[in-house]
Amino acid sequence: MKIASSKSNLMEGINIVQKAVSSKSTLQILEGILIEAGDTLKLTGNNLEIGIECVIEADIREKGSIVINSKMLGEIIRKLPESEVFIQTFENNKVLIECENSRFEIMGLSSEGYPALPQIEKQGSFNIKQIELKEMIRQTIFSASTEESRPILTGCLFELKDENFSIVAIDGFRLALRKTVLENQKGNINVVVPGKTLNEIVKILQQTEDTVQVYFTNNQIMFDLGNCKIISRLLQGEYMNYKNIIPVDYLTKTIVKTNDLLSSIERASLIITSEEKKYPVRFNIEKDSFIITSNTEKGSVREEIPSDMTGNPLSIGFNPKFFIDALKAIDDEAINLLFTNNVGPCCIKPLVNDSYIYMILPVRK
Repeated sequence: MKIASSKSNLMEGINIVQKAVSSKSTLQILEGILIEAGDTLKLTGNNLEIGIECVIEADIREKGSIVINSKMLGEIIRKLPESEVFIQTFENNKVLIECENSRFEIMGLSSEGYPALPQIEKQGSFNIKQIELKEMIRQTIFSASTEESRPILTGCLFELKDENFSIVAIDGFRLALRKTVLENQKGNINVVVPGKTLNEIVKILQQTEDTVQVYFTNNQIMFDLGNCKIISRLLQGEYMNYKNIIPVDYLTKTIVKTNDLLSSIERASLIITSEEKKYPVRFNIEKDSFIITSNTEKGSVREEIPSDMTGNPLSIGFNPKFFIDALKAIDDEAINLLFTNNVGPCCIKPLVNDSYIYMILPVRK
């Protein structure tokens, strides 16, 4: 193999596929990046749960392939001058990397033992703008569970029914639901994508109107960005029926400014240390006032923000982190806070549509 490519192109490709490379594996080859020079230059990372393939611009002078340790390759290319990089392989998997006056001779691994990415038969698919998918993942992923005791909840539900596409995340204490309409993308898809996969995909997706094609099989999903493909396994099992746990009727409704509520909760939580998670931030909601308080062994905080309340007065406590996570994901200037009673969940909804719902269970104390 003999290729030439710019440092920036190589670095971009390496940064993308490294997200699927095992940092420490019992299989040495999985700690490497597969470099294949054929009609194009293709880089691949694969940890057997997620695989990423990226095509970059290069001058292919001799075809071939090699596996190079991901960390070493990334550090070498990163430290090289901003110039053209030459990579050549020799017998016994020796690799030569040259750039201006820099010359590295390192050992690679044969590409023959590198696991191939699964072939996606594309049983179902839809298109969505990269910027829209990126935002939908960002606005839900934080509510996915990190507890392996319920593996299905460590992922996010992708649901497409007719033209309505939703992403849902639940961890047992909160729910995040974000939905949109995908015109001319009718289908019936219901799959659960691992949270670890989505955390990497959201870093790769760009803030552009370019589309990403999403393909499904029974146990795999592929995100096709054109020059980059991400393939992941799907989580198996039945996801929680989230529609049945979202309240329909509310006894207390109030409208608040998102940043006012976020800033007040952040300040109120300053006296709650990591060892004091039992202490909630309390909301005391009256006709003419919305008071946020926090009382711990270290002190107390009182905040008051403007609000427009209808219904019954209410006093209720919440884990402040759950509210902060949800409020940071919301772009709207003002929101609806909806309560069933002082022991039921709070639902956060937009003022004018139903594009998102955040549901948070209270702390009973």
